[in-house]
Amino acid sequence: MAAITAALIKQVREETGAGMMDVKKALTEAEGDVARAKEIIRAKGIQAAGKREGRKAQEGTIASQVVESANGQTGYAVELNSETDFVAKTPKFVEFADSVLEDAVKAEAASVDEVLAAASGEATVKEAVEEAAALFGEHVKVGQFAKVEGPHVEIYAHKKSAEMPPSIVAMIATDEPALLWLTKPLCRFPQWVPVADPRGRSGRCVESERRVATEKSLAEGKPEKIVPKIVEGRLNAFYKENVLLEQSYVKDPSKTVGDLFKEVGGAAVAFARVEVGKGEAE
Repeated sequence: MAAITAALIKQVREETGAGMMDVKKALTEAEGDVARAKEIIRAKGIQAAGKREGRKAQEGTIASQVVESANGQTGYAVELNSETDFVAKTPKFVEFADSVLEDAVKAEAASVDEVLAAASGEATVKEAVEEAAALFGEHVKVGQFAKVEGPHVEIYAHKKSAEMPPSIVAMIATDEPALLWLTKPLCRFPQWVPVADPRGRSGRCVESERRVATEKSLAEGKPEKIVPKIVEGRLNAFYKENVLLEQSYVKDPSKTVGDLFKEVGGAAVAFARVEVGKGEAE
């Protein structure tokens, strides 16, 4: 029987993403045989799959890619969630996220449901995710999905720390003139392209911000007749933080990203932003 050392436990944890106690028990049962221990972890994980479903999975990573398409280029971003950042940063988890993205691209998926239904080997992505949850010993799920199309697509993937995989991905599709100056980074991490988002997300959010700003101004005792002006000022600050075309260009803060598009006669045709853990609550 091989000695079950801290180094051996660490190795199996990194290779499987399983918890320390689960790894130690598996190695003990396998008498130190790493391959057998991994089999035990996988088998026990499958049996415990139902128990994991109710647990929150808000850590993870975002896999993204730009591919050539009939209308130019298409950008894909898929969020894969785990319960802990320990699992999220393991090479196996990152590799699995990349494989889910690859399956989504092959299927030309346009929604989370279509990603889950996409073929993955001889199974579906949904089934592959369930099997991965067994391997990692945590609730694993496909979270958010984004897709943008246009003549040209750029992706910026942001890591919050060097040891973690990307946790924020921004994708922008532009027309050809915009390529004259489009380089990373353009700005911070906006939520939308214009103030009026075609999908209605920003409209609902702006109205919410307007209500909050109004209630806050009244609670501060501001005269009612000047509240609308104060609210507009606070909304303008909100736009600069959350709307791409309203943001300052990082290389020249005197200009907005929208100003740059006007200068070259170009346009942003689509934009998407995905951040780990910011999707709909389970």
